[in-house]
Amino acid sequence: MDSGTVVAVSRDGDHRFSKPVRSRIRLLAGLGVEGDAHLGTTVQHRSRVRRDPTQPNLRQVHLMRAELFEELSASGYEVGPGELGENITTRGLDLHSLPTGTLLRIGGEAVVEITGLRNPCRQIEAFRSGLLKQVVGHDADGGVVRRAGVMGVVVAGGTVKPGDPVVVELPAGPHRPLEKV
Repeated sequence: MDSGTVVAVSRDGDHRFSKPVRSRIRLLAGLGVEGDAHLGTTVQHRSRVRRDPTQPNLRQVHLMRAELFEELSASGYEVGPGELGENITTRGLDLHSLPTGTLLRIGGEAVVEITGLRNPCRQIEAFRSGLLKQVVGHDADGGVVRRAGVMGVVVAGGTVKPGDPVVVELPAGPHRPLEKV
């Protein structure tokens, strides 16, 4: 699939697990989501800051598929947009199958470059017991499969709101699969 739609947008100025849904968010080039706790050129995730606060922020924007919520619901977990900490909830895109460096053109102006997979932590267990096993599993070869969204950096800023189109622009090959960031 080469296009999708924004279902919801979320941001929070404090470091909390869930983010309130908003009517719109503003992406700032090289920084992330205006007013969000993860805004910045260097890492803002608290555990990463403790390890090395000078690391580049490859997690400026967190995107997640709305289809995951439907899959989780079928397993008995009711989860909605923003509750797993994502900034942009999409529909119609298999975000996890995109290669590193994919550009997502969102709305009329914003562009986000996909940097890698979100690596969910124990906070997801505190949010809903058993949920971590629903979003992290193993494939037939024993490899780890992460389904908790993708991370990106803002290449071009702009306002993003529900209903905006998301158009995929793949990088030149060879393509590198997404890894945790």
